[in-house]
Amino acid sequence: MRSLFRSSAALFGAALLAGCATPSTPQQATGKPWGIRAVVLTTYEIGQDSGDRAGEFQPWVEGEKLSEKVAFPAGVHDIYTDPAHHILYVVTGTTLSPAASSVMALGFDPRFDLSKAYWVVSAISGFDQQVASVGSVSWADYVVSDISKYIDPREAPKSWPYGYYMITAEKPNQYITSGSDSPDGSIDHAMSYKLNPALVKWAYDLTKDLALEDSPALQAERKRRVTKAAKQMPSVVVGGDFAADAFWHGKIMTQYARDWVKMLTQNQSQFVESNMEDAGIMEAMKRLTHAGRADINRVLISRSASNYTEQAPGQTAVQSANDTFSGEAQALENGYRVAAKVLHEIVDNWPRFENGVQ
Repeated sequence: MRSLFRSSAALFGAALLAGCATPSTPQQATGKPWGIRAVVLTTYEIGQDSGDRAGEFQPWVEGEKLSEKVAFPAGVHDIYTDPAHHILYVVTGTTLSPAASSVMALGFDPRFDLSKAYWVVSAISGFDQQVASVGSVSWADYVVSDISKYIDPREAPKSWPYGYYMITAEKPNQYITSGSDSPDGSIDHAMSYKLNPALVKWAYDLTKDLALEDSPALQAERKRRVTKAAKQMPSVVVGGDFAADAFWHGKIMTQYARDWVKMLTQNQSQFVESNMEDAGIMEAMKRLTHAGRADINRVLISRSASNYTEQAPGQTAVQSANDTFSGEAQALENGYRVAAKVLHEIVDNWPRFENGVQ
């Protein structure tokens, strides 16, 4: 099977290069792949890559003073790289399928040797107000998918807390697994991905005491909230990452996320933050690892809180969902600050990390 994967990689890579412009460096022209130490994954950018309203990518372009681009025709955005060509800075696109597709395309790109690369997701998200305040940053210990059955609550039994439940189950909060997502094996999708605990702990320990940016906007948001965690200054935490294609919101859905993450990790994690990409990224990384193209044990996911997943007192869920993200600017800055600390610790001390976290 491994030889088949390698043949597929070569064919896929040839197709990618056929659509490329002239390779951007002589090294690429020789056919020798760059030995990549780290890949930074962001999910979106707004407008230009610098000088205007920032998306997730802009803090990296400006903070790292990036200028060299590499064409990425199978992706959604040109890749940036550092002068030494040790790091790739990538925009995946938003939601599960585009993110997974971009990671798969990058993984099979013959211009890059990603076999020892660390992958750092740096993005914003919604946080549970029971865990941390807006502007905080979380390192994911688990990523949980949203594959499920759904019944509109207007047609569901009145005793149900919400309409979502496992494909293998008959009602919410019923955990039934038989080695796949259906008793007859007809559906086989991953529901939860555990990140390398040693790597996550190392990243958290390295960044937990970093000073994070605060602002009047964050202070105003803290005053609106009543939970102890939401009233604290921004901090670095560790917890569960719930990735869904739907931008859900509200008290009921937040409780669903808490229950879902707890159930699917079998009480090994708690819900911290929501997003729309990370399960796709992890599924792609799992397959790339099987193909010998990457190492899923070298993945870190850093998400910073631009908003909460439920409304403030006095708001409806709809009002809150349609509100502006009060912590977006600080979330982008704090997310970059935390993830960049880890990135440079790895890349600048490569002999220590080349063979894994010790």
